[in-house]
Amino acid sequence: MTWVIAHRGASADERENTLPAFERAIAIGADYVELDVQAAADGELVVFHDLDLDRLTPLRGPLRRRTTAELREHGIPTLAEVLDLTRGRIRVMAELKSAHLFRRHDVIRRTVALLGDNDVVLSFSRRTLLEARRRRPSLRVLQHVGYGVSIRAAAGYAWAVGFHDPRVTARGLEKARRLGLETTVYTVNDERRMRRLVALGVDGIFSDRPALLRDVLSSPARAPAPAPASTAPRG
Repeated sequence: MTWVIAHRGASADERENTLPAFERAIAIGADYVELDVQAAADGELVVFHDLDLDRLTPLRGPLRRRTTAELREHGIPTLAEVLDLTRGRIRVMAELKSAHLFRRHDVIRRTVALLGDNDVVLSFSRRTLLEARRRRPSLRVLQHVGYGVSIRAAAGYAWAVGFHDPRVTARGLEKARRLGLETTVYTVNDERRMRRLVALGVDGIFSDRPALLRDVLSSPARAPAPAPASTAPRG
């Protein structure tokens, strides 16, 4: 069965990477919530995708220059708050965003220490995931491939790989499987495309529309619903 991975929570229904988005993903019955980890100016681990705050809040400029209190005023949760909400209810895929920018806050070590045994760390950065594995060897890691890291390289340390949907191929999926890797694809919001990827045997699909994906997995093919336009950045 293909995993339903709620991308930044149920982000088509609620504002991405917020407690309501994660609560909605749980209610839908997603298998994982995906979230993005950064650090506030005071070192607190917080959940937000963009490096800058402009797209989703009235604030301007880099997140890392704002305190936790300022961020909370605009609905940005701490990682601890999210994990309190999800623990025992849904598994987490935590993406480490630009960890090199937060080296002084030891984001990698602190994040992997907070995650549960069934949770996953993911990144575009090979170095970040190798550090995560060094800090906690039993933790599963997912490497996004095709942007500087090959499938073969990822097979040396990763449990799974993530393919960007416009670039995924049947050949790439088969290569990953031969190397013992689980396969995921991001970010898919179109019903027809979901069905195609399920037919290709993808292990997990990241979607802003986890309710639609859950419906796809539990029902026969029907006329596809149109995908909403997305202004969210990749990843």
